[in-house]
Amino acid sequence: MALYWCTECIPLAVTALLPVILFPMMGIMESGEVCIQYLKDSNMLFFGGLLVAIAVENWNLHRRIALQVLLIVGVKPSLLMIGFMSTTAFLSMWISNTASTAMMLPIANAVLQQLCDTEANAEEREYAHGRDGLENPEFEMSEESYDKELRLKENKIHFDSDDDDTKDKMEIKENNVNSSVSERSPEAEERRLKRELWYKNLSKGMSLSVCYAASIGGTATLTGTTPNVILKGQIDELFPGNGGIITFASWFGFSFPNMLLMLALSWLWLQFVFLGFNLKKSFGCGEAGDSEAYQVIKDEYKKLGRMCFAEGCVLFIFILLVILWFTREPGFIPGWATVLFNKDKPFVTDGTVAILMSSLFFCIPSNLPRCWSNDGAPAEAPSPLLTWDIVHQKMPWNILLLLGGGFALAHGSEVSGLSQWLGDTLIPLQSIPPFAISILLCLLVAMFTECSSNTATTTLFLPILASMATAIKIHPLYVMLPCTISASLAFMLPVATPPNAIAFSYGNLRVIDMAKTGFILNFVGVITINIAINTWGVAMFDLNTFPSWANVTKSP
Repeated sequence: MALYWCTECIPLAVTALLPVILFPMMGIMESGEVCIQYLKDSNMLFFGGLLVAIAVENWNLHRRIALQVLLIVGVKPSLLMIGFMSTTAFLSMWISNTASTAMMLPIANAVLQQLCDTEANAEEREYAHGRDGLENPEFEMSEESYDKELRLKENKIHFDSDDDDTKDKMEIKENNVNSSVSERSPEAEERRLKRELWYKNLSKGMSLSVCYAASIGGTATLTGTTPNVILKGQIDELFPGNGGIITFASWFGFSFPNMLLMLALSWLWLQFVFLGFNLKKSFGCGEAGDSEAYQVIKDEYKKLGRMCFAEGCVLFIFILLVILWFTREPGFIPGWATVLFNKDKPFVTDGTVAILMSSLFFCIPSNLPRCWSNDGAPAEAPSPLLTWDIVHQKMPWNILLLLGGGFALAHGSEVSGLSQWLGDTLIPLQSIPPFAISILLCLLVAMFTECSSNTATTTLFLPILASMATAIKIHPLYVMLPCTISASLAFMLPVATPPNAIAFSYGNLRVIDMAKTGFILNFVGVITINIAINTWGVAMFDLNTFPSWANVTKSP
Protein backbone atom coordinates (compact mmCIF):
# COMPACT_ATOMS: atom_id res chain seq x y z
CA MET A 1 0.00 0.00 0.00
CA ALA A 2 2.87 2.36 0.74
CA LEU A 3 4.27 1.80 -2.74
CA TYR A 4 0.87 2.32 -4.36
CA TRP A 5 0.20 5.48 -2.35
CA CYS A 6 3.59 6.97 -3.25
CA THR A 7 3.48 6.12 -6.97
CA GLU A 8 -0.31 6.60 -7.41
CA CYS A 9 -0.29 3.83 -10.01
CA ILE A 10 -3.96 3.36 -9.11
CA PRO A 11 -6.22 5.98 -7.48
CA LEU A 12 -5.48 6.62 -3.80
CA ALA A 13 -9.04 5.74 -2.79
CA VAL A 14 -8.80 2.36 -4.52
CA THR A 15 -5.52 1.66 -2.75
CA ALA A 16 -7.26 2.48 0.53
CA LEU A 17 -9.74 -0.35 -0.15
CA LEU A 18 -7.02 -3.02 -0.36
CA PRO A 19 -7.28 -3.96 3.36
CA VAL A 20 -10.88 -5.04 2.72
CA ILE A 21 -9.51 -7.60 0.24
CA LEU A 22 -6.13 -8.57 1.67
CA PHE A 23 -6.65 -8.71 5.45
CA PRO A 24 -9.45 -11.33 5.37
CA MET A 25 -7.63 -13.40 2.72
CA MET A 26 -4.41 -13.38 4.77
CA GLY A 27 -6.24 -14.35 7.94
CA ILE A 28 -5.31 -11.12 9.74
CA MET A 29 -8.82 -9.82 10.46
CA GLU A 30 -12.39 -10.74 9.64
CA SER A 31 -14.10 -8.75 6.91
CA GLY A 32 -16.59 -7.14 9.29
CA GLU A 33 -13.80 -6.01 11.59
CA VAL A 34 -11.97 -4.42 8.66
CA CYS A 35 -14.99 -2.67 7.15
CA ILE A 36 -16.00 -1.02 10.43
CA GLN A 37 -12.73 0.94 10.35
CA TYR A 38 -13.94 2.92 7.33
CA LEU A 39 -16.65 4.85 9.17
CA LYS A 40 -15.35 5.92 12.55
CA ASP A 41 -15.98 9.04 14.62
CA SER A 42 -13.08 10.89 12.94
CA ASN A 43 -14.67 10.31 9.53
CA MET A 44 -17.92 11.84 10.78
CA LEU A 45 -16.04 14.87 12.12
CA PHE A 46 -14.35 15.37 8.77
CA PHE A 47 -17.61 14.81 6.87
CA GLY A 48 -19.45 17.39 8.97
CA GLY A 49 -16.66 19.92 8.53
CA LEU A 50 -16.76 19.43 4.77
CA LEU A 51 -20.53 19.99 4.72
CA VAL A 52 -20.04 23.35 6.45
CA ALA A 53 -17.30 24.27 3.98
CA ILE A 54 -19.53 23.35 1.02
CA ALA A 55 -22.34 25.54 2.38
CA VAL A 56 -19.97 28.49 2.86
CA GLU A 57 -18.66 28.13 -0.70
CA ASN A 58 -22.12 27.58 -2.18
CA TRP A 59 -23.40 30.94 -0.90
CA ASN A 60 -20.13 32.84 -1.59
CA LEU A 61 -19.73 33.74 2.06
CA HIS A 62 -15.98 33.10 1.87
CA ARG A 63 -15.64 35.67 -0.94
CA ARG A 64 -17.50 38.31 1.07
CA ILE A 65 -15.26 37.71 4.08
CA ALA A 66 -12.10 37.87 1.96
CA LEU A 67 -13.00 41.14 0.22
CA GLN A 68 -14.09 42.75 3.48
CA VAL A 69 -10.73 41.94 5.08
CA LEU A 70 -8.85 43.35 2.07
CA LEU A 71 -10.86 46.55 2.25
CA ILE A 72 -9.75 46.92 5.87
CA VAL A 73 -6.06 46.07 5.23
CA GLY A 74 -5.56 48.34 2.20
CA VAL A 75 -3.44 47.98 -0.93
CA LYS A 76 0.11 48.95 0.06
CA PRO A 77 2.30 46.18 -1.41
CA SER A 78 3.57 44.71 1.86
CA LEU A 79 0.29 45.21 3.67
CA LEU A 80 -1.48 43.77 0.65
CA MET A 81 0.66 40.63 0.84
CA ILE A 82 0.05 40.08 4.54
CA GLY A 83 -3.62 40.89 3.95
CA PHE A 84 -3.96 38.20 1.30
CA MET A 85 -1.97 35.75 3.42
CA SER A 86 -4.02 36.27 6.56
CA THR A 87 -7.30 36.10 4.64
CA THR A 88 -6.31 32.93 2.80
CA ALA A 89 -5.07 31.32 6.01
CA PHE A 90 -8.30 32.14 7.82
CA LEU A 91 -10.42 30.70 5.02
CA SER A 92 -8.25 27.57 4.86
CA MET A 93 -9.00 26.94 8.52
CA TRP A 94 -12.60 26.20 7.58
CA ILE A 95 -12.77 25.41 3.85
CA SER A 96 -10.44 23.43 1.62
CA ASN A 97 -6.99 24.83 0.83
CA THR A 98 -7.68 24.39 -2.89
CA ALA A 99 -10.91 26.41 -2.82
CA SER A 100 -9.38 29.29 -0.84
CA THR A 101 -6.38 29.49 -3.20
CA ALA A 102 -8.53 29.34 -6.33
CA MET A 103 -10.67 32.20 -5.01
CA MET A 104 -7.91 34.51 -3.76
CA LEU A 105 -5.43 34.33 -6.65
CA PRO A 106 -7.67 36.01 -9.30
CA ILE A 107 -8.40 38.85 -6.87
CA ALA A 108 -4.69 39.29 -6.17
CA ASN A 109 -3.81 39.35 -9.87
CA ALA A 110 -6.52 41.93 -10.64
CA VAL A 111 -5.32 44.27 -7.88
CA LEU A 112 -1.66 43.95 -8.91
CA GLN A 113 -2.51 44.60 -12.55
CA GLN A 114 -4.36 47.76 -11.57
CA LEU A 115 -1.43 48.95 -9.45
CA CYS A 116 1.01 48.33 -12.31
CA ASP A 117 -1.17 50.08 -14.91
CA THR A 118 -1.73 53.07 -12.66
CA GLU A 119 1.98 53.57 -12.00
CA ALA A 120 2.77 53.15 -15.71
CA ASN A 121 0.20 55.80 -16.66
CA ALA A 122 1.58 58.16 -14.03
CA GLU A 123 5.08 57.80 -15.48
CA GLU A 124 3.78 58.42 -19.01
CA ARG A 125 2.03 61.60 -17.88
CA GLU A 126 5.14 62.76 -16.07
CA TYR A 127 7.28 62.09 -19.14
CA ALA A 128 4.86 63.90 -21.45
CA HIS A 129 4.62 66.88 -19.10
CA GLY A 130 8.40 67.13 -18.86
CA ARG A 131 8.78 66.94 -22.62
CA ASP A 132 6.15 69.64 -23.23
CA GLY A 133 7.79 71.95 -20.71
CA LEU A 134 10.94 72.08 -22.79
CA GLU A 135 9.09 73.58 -25.76
CA ASN A 136 7.91 77.16 -26.36
CA PRO A 137 4.32 77.49 -25.12
CA GLU A 138 3.32 80.02 -27.83
CA PHE A 139 4.79 77.84 -30.54
CA GLU A 140 3.04 74.83 -28.99
CA MET A 141 -0.35 76.55 -29.15
CA SER A 142 0.09 77.67 -32.74
CA GLU A 143 1.36 74.21 -33.65
CA GLU A 144 -1.66 72.64 -31.98
CA SER A 145 -4.11 74.84 -33.98
CA TYR A 146 -2.20 74.06 -37.16
CA ASP A 147 -2.40 70.35 -36.41
CA LYS A 148 -6.18 70.61 -35.97
CA GLU A 149 -6.59 72.26 -39.40
CA LEU A 150 -4.29 69.68 -40.94
CA ARG A 151 -6.30 66.81 -39.41
CA LEU A 152 -9.54 68.27 -40.78
CA LYS A 153 -8.07 68.40 -44.27
CA GLU A 154 -6.73 64.89 -43.96
CA ASN A 155 -10.11 63.61 -42.83
CA LYS A 156 -11.71 64.95 -46.02
CA ILE A 157 -9.07 63.28 -48.13
CA HIS A 158 -9.51 59.96 -46.27
CA PHE A 159 -13.08 59.57 -47.51
CA ASP A 160 -11.92 59.68 -51.15
CA SER A 161 -8.71 57.69 -50.72
CA ASP A 162 -8.32 54.02 -51.46
CA ASP A 163 -7.07 51.25 -49.17
CA ASP A 164 -3.43 51.63 -50.20
CA ASP A 165 -3.38 55.24 -49.04
CA THR A 166 -4.93 54.20 -45.73
CA LYS A 167 -2.23 51.58 -45.20
CA ASP A 168 0.47 54.14 -45.94
CA LYS A 169 -0.98 56.56 -43.40
CA MET A 170 -1.18 53.78 -40.81
CA GLU A 171 2.49 52.97 -41.38
CA ILE A 172 3.41 56.65 -40.99
CA LYS A 173 1.44 56.78 -37.75
CA GLU A 174 3.18 53.71 -36.37
CA ASN A 175 6.58 55.17 -37.30
CA ASN A 176 5.70 58.35 -35.48
CA VAL A 177 4.71 56.38 -32.36
CA ASN A 178 7.89 54.32 -32.49
CA SER A 179 9.99 57.43 -32.90
CA SER A 180 8.33 58.99 -29.85
CA VAL A 181 9.09 55.88 -27.82
CA SER A 182 12.68 55.82 -29.04
CA GLU A 183 13.01 59.48 -28.05
CA ARG A 184 12.64 58.53 -24.39
CA SER A 185 15.60 59.37 -22.22
CA PRO A 186 17.73 56.50 -20.86
CA GLU A 187 16.57 57.44 -17.35
CA ALA A 188 12.90 57.01 -18.33
CA GLU A 189 13.58 53.67 -19.97
CA GLU A 190 15.49 52.51 -16.91
CA ARG A 191 12.57 53.50 -14.67
CA ARG A 192 10.20 51.52 -16.89
CA LEU A 193 12.36 48.39 -16.70
CA LYS A 194 12.69 48.72 -12.94
CA ARG A 195 8.93 49.12 -12.59
CA GLU A 196 8.23 46.02 -14.68
CA LEU A 197 10.78 43.98 -12.73
CA TRP A 198 9.32 45.21 -9.44
CA TYR A 199 5.77 44.16 -10.33
CA LYS A 200 6.97 40.87 -11.81
CA ASN A 201 8.62 40.02 -8.50
CA LEU A 202 5.61 41.29 -6.57
CA SER A 203 3.34 39.07 -8.67
CA LYS A 204 5.54 36.03 -7.95
CA GLY A 205 5.63 36.80 -4.25
CA MET A 206 1.88 37.33 -4.11
CA SER A 207 1.12 34.04 -5.88
CA LEU A 208 3.43 32.11 -3.56
CA SER A 209 2.12 33.91 -0.50
CA VAL A 210 -1.45 32.82 -1.26
CA CYS A 211 -0.67 29.14 -1.87
CA TYR A 212 1.71 28.96 1.12
CA ALA A 213 -0.82 30.66 3.40
CA ALA A 214 -3.46 28.11 2.35
CA SER A 215 -1.23 25.22 3.44
CA ILE A 216 -0.22 26.96 6.67
CA GLY A 217 -3.77 28.02 7.57
CA GLY A 218 -5.08 24.47 7.23
CA THR A 219 -2.92 23.38 10.18
CA ALA A 220 -4.71 25.67 12.67
CA THR A 221 -7.94 23.68 13.11
CA LEU A 222 -8.68 20.01 13.52
CA THR A 223 -10.83 19.96 10.37
CA GLY A 224 -8.62 22.35 8.39
CA THR A 225 -6.79 19.63 6.48
CA THR A 226 -6.94 15.84 6.26
CA PRO A 227 -3.70 14.95 8.15
CA ASN A 228 -5.07 16.60 11.30
CA VAL A 229 -8.10 14.32 11.31
CA ILE A 230 -5.88 11.32 10.55
CA LEU A 231 -3.83 12.05 13.68
CA LYS A 232 -6.94 12.15 15.87
CA GLY A 233 -8.19 8.91 14.33
CA GLN A 234 -4.83 7.16 14.75
CA ILE A 235 -4.47 8.28 18.38
CA ASP A 236 -7.97 7.05 19.19
CA GLU A 237 -7.35 3.80 17.29
CA LEU A 238 -3.91 2.93 18.69
CA PHE A 239 -4.41 4.36 22.20
CA PRO A 240 -8.12 4.02 23.00
CA GLY A 241 -7.59 4.98 26.63
CA ASN A 242 -6.14 8.42 25.87
CA GLY A 243 -9.13 10.21 27.40
CA GLY A 244 -9.84 12.37 24.34
CA ILE A 245 -6.52 14.19 24.43
CA ILE A 246 -7.09 15.55 20.89
CA THR A 247 -10.19 17.73 20.64
CA PHE A 248 -11.03 20.72 18.49
CA ALA A 249 -10.22 23.08 21.36
CA SER A 250 -6.92 21.43 22.35
CA TRP A 251 -5.75 21.27 18.74
CA PHE A 252 -6.63 24.92 18.15
CA GLY A 253 -4.90 25.97 21.37
CA PHE A 254 -1.65 24.41 20.20
CA SER A 255 -1.74 24.94 16.43
CA PHE A 256 -3.23 28.42 16.08
CA PRO A 257 -0.28 30.27 17.71
CA ASN A 258 2.08 28.09 15.70
CA MET A 259 0.19 28.99 12.52
CA LEU A 260 0.47 32.71 13.29
CA LEU A 261 4.21 32.39 13.88
CA MET A 262 4.75 30.43 10.65
CA LEU A 263 2.62 32.93 8.73
CA ALA A 264 4.60 35.92 10.01
CA LEU A 265 7.97 34.28 9.25
CA SER A 266 6.78 33.25 5.79
CA TRP A 267 5.69 36.82 5.07
CA LEU A 268 9.09 38.16 6.15
CA TRP A 269 10.91 35.63 3.98
CA LEU A 270 8.76 36.35 0.90
CA GLN A 271 9.17 40.07 1.53
CA PHE A 272 12.95 39.66 1.61
CA VAL A 273 13.15 37.42 -1.49
CA PHE A 274 10.77 39.27 -3.83
CA LEU A 275 10.42 42.83 -2.50
CA GLY A 276 13.51 43.45 -0.43
CA PHE A 277 13.37 45.78 2.55
CA ASN A 278 12.69 49.01 0.67
CA LEU A 279 10.11 50.33 3.13
CA LYS A 280 9.17 53.32 0.99
CA LYS A 281 8.39 51.12 -2.00
CA SER A 282 6.88 48.24 -0.05
CA PHE A 283 4.56 50.25 2.16
CA GLY A 284 3.48 52.83 -0.41
CA CYS A 285 3.22 53.17 -4.17
CA GLY A 286 1.50 56.51 -4.65
CA GLU A 287 -1.93 57.76 -3.66
CA ALA A 288 -3.38 57.44 -7.15
CA GLY A 289 -2.31 53.82 -7.45
CA ASP A 290 -3.70 53.07 -4.00
CA SER A 291 -7.09 54.60 -4.72
CA GLU A 292 -7.57 52.92 -8.08
CA ALA A 293 -6.45 49.48 -6.86
CA TYR A 294 -8.63 49.92 -3.78
CA GLN A 295 -11.51 50.67 -6.12
CA VAL A 296 -11.00 47.30 -7.83
CA ILE A 297 -11.57 45.50 -4.52
CA LYS A 298 -14.47 47.80 -3.69
CA ASP A 299 -16.16 47.09 -7.05
CA GLU A 300 -15.79 43.34 -6.51
CA TYR A 301 -17.40 43.71 -3.10
CA LYS A 302 -20.27 45.77 -4.53
CA LYS A 303 -20.99 43.02 -7.05
CA LEU A 304 -21.93 40.73 -4.17
CA GLY A 305 -24.72 43.08 -3.11
CA ARG A 306 -26.21 43.07 0.37
CA MET A 307 -25.94 39.97 2.53
CA CYS A 308 -28.97 37.80 1.80
CA PHE A 309 -30.99 35.67 4.21
CA ALA A 310 -29.17 32.48 3.20
CA GLU A 311 -25.71 34.00 3.80
CA GLY A 312 -26.80 35.21 7.21
CA CYS A 313 -28.08 31.74 8.15
CA VAL A 314 -24.88 30.03 6.97
CA LEU A 315 -22.76 32.55 8.90
CA PHE A 316 -24.86 32.03 12.06
CA ILE A 317 -24.60 28.23 11.87
CA PHE A 318 -20.86 28.46 11.20
CA ILE A 319 -20.24 30.71 14.23
CA LEU A 320 -22.47 28.54 16.42
CA LEU A 321 -20.59 25.40 15.33
CA VAL A 322 -17.23 26.93 16.25
CA ILE A 323 -18.56 28.05 19.66
CA LEU A 324 -19.95 24.56 20.38
CA TRP A 325 -16.65 22.97 19.36
CA PHE A 326 -14.65 25.22 21.67
CA THR A 327 -16.98 24.86 24.65
CA ARG A 328 -17.67 21.12 24.36
CA GLU A 329 -14.60 20.24 26.42
CA PRO A 330 -12.37 23.30 26.86
CA GLY A 331 -10.13 21.55 29.39
CA PHE A 332 -9.84 24.19 32.12
CA ILE A 333 -13.56 23.95 33.06
CA PRO A 334 -16.22 21.28 32.46
CA GLY A 335 -17.78 21.76 29.04
CA TRP A 336 -21.45 21.58 28.10
CA ALA A 337 -21.06 18.03 26.79
CA THR A 338 -19.51 16.88 30.07
CA VAL A 339 -22.29 18.44 32.12
CA LEU A 340 -25.19 17.23 29.97
CA PHE A 341 -24.14 13.96 28.29
CA ASN A 342 -20.64 12.72 29.11
CA LYS A 343 -20.84 12.08 32.86
CA ASP A 344 -20.21 8.35 32.50
CA LYS A 345 -18.84 7.87 28.96
CA PRO A 346 -17.83 10.19 26.09
CA PHE A 347 -21.16 9.90 24.30
CA VAL A 348 -20.96 13.29 22.53
CA THR A 349 -17.81 14.09 20.52
CA ASP A 350 -16.76 16.79 18.06
CA GLY A 351 -18.14 14.57 15.29
CA THR A 352 -21.58 14.63 16.93
CA VAL A 353 -21.57 18.44 16.98
CA ALA A 354 -20.38 18.65 13.36
CA ILE A 355 -23.15 16.37 12.07
CA LEU A 356 -25.80 18.13 14.18
CA MET A 357 -24.99 21.61 12.88
CA SER A 358 -24.37 20.56 9.27
CA SER A 359 -27.73 18.79 9.15
CA LEU A 360 -29.41 22.17 9.73
CA PHE A 361 -28.35 23.23 6.22
CA PHE A 362 -30.85 20.72 4.82
CA CYS A 363 -33.69 21.95 7.06
CA ILE A 364 -33.49 25.76 6.97
CA PRO A 365 -34.89 27.43 3.82
CA SER A 366 -32.69 29.69 1.71
CA ASN A 367 -35.40 32.40 1.62
CA LEU A 368 -37.97 33.59 4.10
CA PRO A 369 -41.08 31.47 3.42
CA ARG A 370 -44.19 33.21 2.09
CA CYS A 371 -47.79 32.07 1.93
CA TRP A 372 -48.57 33.87 -1.31
CA SER A 373 -46.51 35.10 -4.25
CA ASN A 374 -46.70 38.59 -5.76
CA ASP A 375 -49.33 37.55 -8.34
CA GLY A 376 -51.61 36.07 -5.70
CA ALA A 377 -50.86 32.42 -6.46
CA PRO A 378 -49.71 30.06 -3.70
CA ALA A 379 -45.98 30.48 -3.17
CA GLU A 380 -43.60 27.62 -3.82
CA ALA A 381 -41.56 26.25 -0.95
CA PRO A 382 -38.03 27.74 -0.99
CA SER A 383 -35.10 25.40 -1.46
CA PRO A 384 -32.96 24.60 1.62
CA LEU A 385 -29.57 26.13 2.25
CA LEU A 386 -27.93 22.98 0.93
CA THR A 387 -29.23 20.21 -1.30
CA TRP A 388 -27.84 16.72 -1.61
CA ASP A 389 -27.12 17.24 -5.31
CA ILE A 390 -24.66 20.01 -4.43
CA VAL A 391 -23.09 17.89 -1.71
CA HIS A 392 -22.78 14.92 -4.05
CA GLN A 393 -21.08 17.13 -6.63
CA LYS A 394 -18.59 18.87 -4.31
CA MET A 395 -17.88 16.30 -1.59
CA PRO A 396 -14.43 14.63 -1.94
CA TRP A 397 -15.64 11.11 -1.23
CA ASN A 398 -12.20 9.69 -2.01
CA ILE A 399 -10.76 11.39 1.08
CA LEU A 400 -13.24 9.59 3.33
CA LEU A 401 -12.15 6.24 1.88
CA LEU A 402 -8.52 7.26 2.28
CA LEU A 403 -9.10 8.05 5.95
CA GLY A 404 -10.77 4.68 6.46
CA GLY A 405 -7.94 2.87 4.67
CA GLY A 406 -5.43 4.45 7.03
CA PHE A 407 -7.40 3.41 10.10
CA ALA A 408 -7.76 -0.14 8.74
CA LEU A 409 -4.02 -0.31 8.05
CA ALA A 410 -3.19 0.89 11.56
CA HIS A 411 -5.59 -1.60 13.12
CA GLY A 412 -4.20 -4.42 10.98
CA SER A 413 -0.65 -3.54 11.99
CA GLU A 414 -1.66 -3.74 15.63
CA VAL A 415 -3.53 -7.04 15.33
CA SER A 416 -0.80 -8.73 13.24
CA GLY A 417 2.00 -7.70 15.60
CA LEU A 418 3.74 -5.48 13.02
CA SER A 419 3.57 -2.46 15.32
CA GLN A 420 5.24 -4.39 18.12
CA TRP A 421 8.02 -5.56 15.81
CA LEU A 422 8.63 -2.05 14.53
CA GLY A 423 8.78 -0.76 18.07
CA ASP A 424 11.35 -3.35 19.09
CA THR A 425 13.59 -2.52 16.12
CA LEU A 426 13.51 1.19 17.00
CA ILE A 427 14.56 0.78 20.63
CA PRO A 428 18.21 1.87 19.87
CA LEU A 429 16.84 5.36 19.18
CA GLN A 430 16.35 5.72 22.93
CA SER A 431 19.92 7.01 23.22
CA ILE A 432 19.14 10.02 21.01
CA PRO A 433 17.64 13.13 22.70
CA PRO A 434 13.88 13.39 22.02
CA PHE A 435 14.11 16.89 20.54
CA ALA A 436 16.68 15.65 17.97
CA ILE A 437 14.41 12.73 17.06
CA SER A 438 11.50 15.13 16.56
CA ILE A 439 13.49 17.48 14.32
CA LEU A 440 14.90 14.66 12.18
CA LEU A 441 11.49 13.03 11.74
CA CYS A 442 9.86 16.37 10.87
CA LEU A 443 12.50 17.02 8.20
CA LEU A 444 11.98 13.50 6.82
CA VAL A 445 8.20 13.94 6.64
CA ALA A 446 8.51 17.44 5.14
CA MET A 447 10.78 16.14 2.36
CA PHE A 448 8.63 13.05 1.79
CA THR A 449 5.43 15.07 1.42
CA GLU A 450 6.95 17.04 -1.48
CA CYS A 451 6.55 13.98 -3.73
CA SER A 452 3.56 12.35 -2.05
CA SER A 453 0.19 13.59 -0.84
CA ASN A 454 0.09 14.79 2.75
CA THR A 455 -2.77 12.37 3.43
CA ALA A 456 -0.75 9.35 2.28
CA THR A 457 2.34 10.60 4.14
CA THR A 458 0.61 10.86 7.52
CA THR A 459 -1.23 7.58 7.00
CA LEU A 460 2.09 5.80 6.41
CA PHE A 461 4.20 7.47 9.11
CA LEU A 462 1.88 7.82 12.11
CA PRO A 463 1.56 4.10 13.02
CA ILE A 464 5.35 3.74 12.81
CA LEU A 465 5.86 6.83 14.96
CA ALA A 466 3.38 5.53 17.53
CA SER A 467 5.28 2.24 17.77
CA MET A 468 8.59 4.06 18.09
CA ALA A 469 7.28 6.35 20.84
CA THR A 470 5.96 3.38 22.82
CA ALA A 471 9.25 1.51 22.44
CA ILE A 472 11.53 4.35 23.59
CA LYS A 473 9.07 5.56 26.26
CA ILE A 474 8.34 9.09 25.07
CA HIS A 475 4.93 10.72 24.77
CA PRO A 476 3.39 9.65 21.43
CA LEU A 477 2.19 13.19 20.69
CA TYR A 478 5.74 14.50 21.05
CA VAL A 479 6.61 13.01 17.65
CA MET A 480 3.19 12.39 16.07
CA LEU A 481 1.89 15.96 16.43
CA PRO A 482 4.86 17.85 14.89
CA CYS A 483 5.19 15.28 12.09
CA THR A 484 1.49 15.66 11.26
CA ILE A 485 1.85 19.42 10.87
CA SER A 486 5.09 18.93 8.93
CA ALA A 487 3.15 16.89 6.39
CA SER A 488 1.43 20.14 5.35
CA LEU A 489 4.76 21.91 4.66
CA ALA A 490 4.69 21.14 0.93
CA PHE A 491 6.27 24.36 -0.36
CA MET A 492 8.89 23.33 -2.92
CA LEU A 493 7.21 21.74 -5.95
CA PRO A 494 4.09 22.57 -7.99
CA VAL A 495 2.93 18.95 -7.78
CA ALA A 496 3.35 18.77 -4.00
CA THR A 497 -0.12 20.11 -3.23
CA PRO A 498 -3.10 21.52 -5.22
CA PRO A 499 -2.62 25.15 -4.01
CA ASN A 500 0.95 25.08 -5.39
CA ALA A 501 -0.30 23.76 -8.73
CA ILE A 502 -2.97 26.49 -8.95
CA ALA A 503 -0.40 29.22 -8.25
CA PHE A 504 2.01 27.73 -10.79
CA SER A 505 -0.72 27.53 -13.46
CA TYR A 506 -0.96 31.32 -13.62
CA GLY A 507 2.29 31.33 -15.62
CA ASN A 508 4.28 33.94 -13.70
CA LEU A 509 6.25 31.36 -11.69
CA ARG A 510 9.12 29.04 -12.53
CA VAL A 511 9.87 25.82 -10.70
CA ILE A 512 13.15 27.28 -9.44
CA ASP A 513 11.25 30.23 -7.90
CA MET A 514 9.05 27.89 -5.89
CA ALA A 515 11.88 25.48 -5.04
CA LYS A 516 14.39 28.01 -3.67
CA THR A 517 11.70 29.84 -1.69
CA GLY A 518 10.01 26.71 -0.38
CA PHE A 519 13.28 25.00 0.58
CA ILE A 520 14.01 27.63 3.24
CA LEU A 521 10.38 27.74 4.34
CA ASN A 522 10.45 23.99 4.98
CA PHE A 523 13.27 24.49 7.49
CA VAL A 524 11.53 27.53 8.98
CA GLY A 525 8.34 25.51 9.43
CA VAL A 526 10.12 22.54 11.04
CA ILE A 527 11.97 24.81 13.48
CA THR A 528 8.76 26.70 14.32
CA ILE A 529 6.83 23.48 14.98
CA ASN A 530 9.55 22.11 17.24
CA ILE A 531 9.73 25.37 19.18
CA ALA A 532 5.97 25.10 19.70
CA ILE A 533 6.02 21.45 20.80
CA ASN A 534 8.84 22.12 23.30
CA THR A 535 7.24 25.22 24.86
CA TRP A 536 3.46 25.54 25.11
CA GLY A 537 2.97 22.04 23.67
CA VAL A 538 4.73 20.51 26.68
CA ALA A 539 2.55 22.51 29.05
CA MET A 540 -0.70 21.70 27.25
CA PHE A 541 -0.26 17.95 26.77
CA ASP A 542 2.24 17.16 29.59
CA LEU A 543 4.72 15.81 27.06
CA ASN A 544 7.61 15.41 29.52
CA THR A 545 6.02 12.30 31.03
CA PHE A 546 5.19 8.99 29.38
CA PRO A 547 1.41 8.54 29.82
CA SER A 548 -0.07 5.39 31.28
CA TRP A 549 -2.53 5.07 28.40
CA ALA A 550 0.40 4.70 25.97
CA ASN A 551 2.18 2.03 28.00
CA VAL A 552 0.58 -0.82 26.02
CA THR A 553 -1.35 -0.27 22.80
CA LYS A 554 -4.71 -1.93 22.74
CA SER A 555 -7.28 -2.73 20.11
CA PRO A 556 -10.79 -1.48 20.74
